[in-house]
Amino acid sequence: MERHLIIDHQKFSYEGLFNTSELYTVISSFFFDKGWDWYEKLNQEQVTSDGKQLYIVFEPWKNVSDYYKLKIKIKLIGTDIKDVEIDKEGKTIRINQGLIRMTMDGYIFSDRSDKWNEKPFYWFLSYILEKYFFKSHFAKFEAWLTSDADDLMHKIKTYLNTYKYTYQQ
Repeated sequence: MERHLIIDHQKFSYEGLFNTSELYTVISSFFFDKGWDWYEKLNQEQVTSDGKQLYIVFEPWKNVSDYYKLKIKIKLIGTDIKDVEIDKEGKTIRINQGLIRMTMDGYIFSDRSDKWNEKPFYWFLSYILEKYFFKSHFAKFEAWLTSDADDLMHKIKTYLNTYKYTYQQ
């Protein structure tokens, strides 16, 4: 299985008010709505005197053909996350405040079932087919991956900015 790096460490950071569980839901529902398979590789939370420290790694994937597979790796690091109470229109709302850093990588895997690496002739044939005949397929899947990654980043930024303008006034 050959891995092609398409999105290389796209970074985003945010400091302010947010809801951790809602942010998690925004990310997971995005992939569910787009038809991706979900895999949460790591979810750690450590409580310190400065607040909670989060480290979450998501690795959703999508089989787009018999030969290609898309995968996005998201590292979400939350530092100094504290629970705060905000009074908004006479209601007390419990939300979180802290720093979130997110890093996203996007990959296209060719020969996802590893059938074309069994024999040298198959490997050579797959190399030629991929280089000359499947170039348009690869470009289409590359555009698909970058589009979904950009849509996710836009959705997360919109969610966090909504919190910023709703509760930080």
